[in-house]
Amino acid sequence: MAIPRLSLRRPLPRVPGHALRLCSWQILKPFTHAGLQPTSKAVYRRAPTRLLSRLWGVLTGLALPRWLWRPLLALYVWAFSVNMAEAAEEDLSSYRSLGELFRRPLKPWVRPIALHDMVSPADGCIVHLGRVRRNRLEQVKGVTYSLESFLGPQDWREGGGRGLSPWWHRGHRLYQCVIYLAPGDYHRFHSPTNWHIQHRRHFPGSLMSVSPSVVRWIPGLFCHNERVVLSGEWAHGFFSLTAVGATNVGSIRIYCDQDLRTNCACHVQGRYHDRSYLACAGPAGVPAPKGASLGEFNLGSTIVLLFQGPRRFGFHTSAGRRVRVGQALGSL
Repeated sequence: MAIPRLSLRRPLPRVPGHALRLCSWQILKPFTHAGLQPTSKAVYRRAPTRLLSRLWGVLTGLALPRWLWRPLLALYVWAFSVNMAEAAEEDLSSYRSLGELFRRPLKPWVRPIALHDMVSPADGCIVHLGRVRRNRLEQVKGVTYSLESFLGPQDWREGGGRGLSPWWHRGHRLYQCVIYLAPGDYHRFHSPTNWHIQHRRHFPGSLMSVSPSVVRWIPGLFCHNERVVLSGEWAHGFFSLTAVGATNVGSIRIYCDQDLRTNCACHVQGRYHDRSYLACAGPAGVPAPKGASLGEFNLGSTIVLLFQGPRRFGFHTSAGRRVRVGQALGSL
C-alpha cells in the first residue's frame, strides 16, 4: 500500500495550543455528563498532582542534547504562540532546557510601566476583578470562597499592634484582581505598585489546573492549591500578592526569599509556613517598587491581588481581557 508523502511546501494546519495540553482533569470531564460530577471532583482532588508536577519539574529542568532541544522548543513555541521576538534571547539554541524557556526574561523596553497607581503584575487574562463583599472572594462569576480560608488568619500583624484585620480602615474598601497565566505567557511576575512586603505565608496544597474551565468546575480551588501569599502595605493600607501554583508548576520562586521551597514532599497539606521580613529588612519590610521583578513560575498559574483602597479607586479594564506586565489596571 502506497504511503502518502507529506509535502513540506504545504503549510501545516494550525493546531490550537489547548489541544496539545495534557490536562488530567479533562479525563474526568465525561463523568460529569453521566451525572457523577461530585464523585469526579473528589477523584480529581485526590489525584497525585503534586507528584506529577515534581516529575514534570525534573523533566523541564533536564539539559537536552543539542540536536534535540531546538526542535522540541520550536514545537512548544509554535503550539502556544510564544512571541520570541520579545524575549531577551530570541535564539532557541541558547536555552538548555524547557524550564529555561518557561522562565525567559524579556527585553526591558517591551513592557513599559504605566504611570497609573496600579499596573498588571503579569501577562495573562483577567478572570475577575472588583470589590470584595462580605469577606467573600470571587473565583469566577458565581463561585466564591472565604477571605480567611485563602489568606489564613492575619495574626502575623499582632507584633505591629495593628490587630487582626489590617484592611478595615474607615472610608476604604477591599479590592481584588485575579490574573490567569497560560502556558505560552511570560512566566515572571512583577510588583503592581509601590509597596513594602512584610510577610510571606506558604500554603502547601494540591496542584490542580487553574484554567478557567476547572476554576468554574471546582469551588474554592485557589484555597486547595499550593500558594505563596506576600503581604504588606502600600500608600492606602493593606496590600497582598498571591502566587497560586497549578498542575505542572514545579515551583514558585520569590527572588527576595531564598529559603522558600515549594512543592516539596516533606510539606504537609493543611498547614502553612510563615516568615517575617521585618527582622531582615527593617520595620517597613522589603521595598517593592512598581514594575520590579518579584518572582517566577514554571509553566503557568494565577496571580491574585488583594488590596485596600479608597472609594474613588477604579479599575481601567474588565474581566476577560488580556493584560501585560506594566499595563494600567486602576488608579485613584
